[in-house]
Amino acid sequence: MKNIIITIDGHSACGKSTLAKSLASKLNYLYIDSGAMYRAVSLFFKRSDLISRNYELKNGYQKALNNLSIDFSDANIDGKNFVTLNKEIVEDEIRNIEISNLVSHVSKNSLVRKKMVAIQQSYALKSNVIMDGRDIGSVVFPNATIKLWVTASVEKRAYRRWLEYQNKGESILLKKVIENLTFRDKNDENRAESPLVRPLNSIEINNTSLNAAETLENALIVIKRHLEN
Repeated sequence: MKNIIITIDGHSACGKSTLAKSLASKLNYLYIDSGAMYRAVSLFFKRSDLISRNYELKNGYQKALNNLSIDFSDANIDGKNFVTLNKEIVEDEIRNIEISNLVSHVSKNSLVRKKMVAIQQSYALKSNVIMDGRDIGSVVFPNATIKLWVTASVEKRAYRRWLEYQNKGESILLKKVIENLTFRDKNDENRAESPLVRPLNSIEINNTSLNAAETLENALIVIKRHLEN
């Protein structure tokens, strides 16, 4: 029997990861945060001084990719796993505004995307998987069992991301978060390699007016209905 693959795509800060983690916990599926993977690559290039001032990757990044290992830690007592960069958990370092500003530039690189897609596809051979990102249902798993497309207004998405920064003690204007998300949306939708599009046959969940629990409830209804058919 083939493993079940559930993909969740959408723009930045629309609640994809929160939903995916909750679904994985409820359904006992393996959760893979593809966005965290690209953030970890961005951190790797930053540490290696391979990103120029105008956000271009410097000569030598191709060779550096060969020394890059991206994986996920074993689940902790709360059932959460975290992305690892060369066996180091980097969850906190990848969740700041500096990495947020770098990741759209790094993730549009074709060699980076090919390496990440290969890693992502390998996980589906191991177990039932829930994976969220921006090209999961369109490129990584175009034949996924269930595809969800999560969306919300940019103002609502920015406010949620701003709250995350505030809770971590990072002082940043809401206006700057809106600018960052608007820029990332444009980059994601217009990049040459695997642009962000709504996957074919995906089911939309608009959570502009929903909280996390309500979004989860809607998704579970959709998944249950699909798997019973």
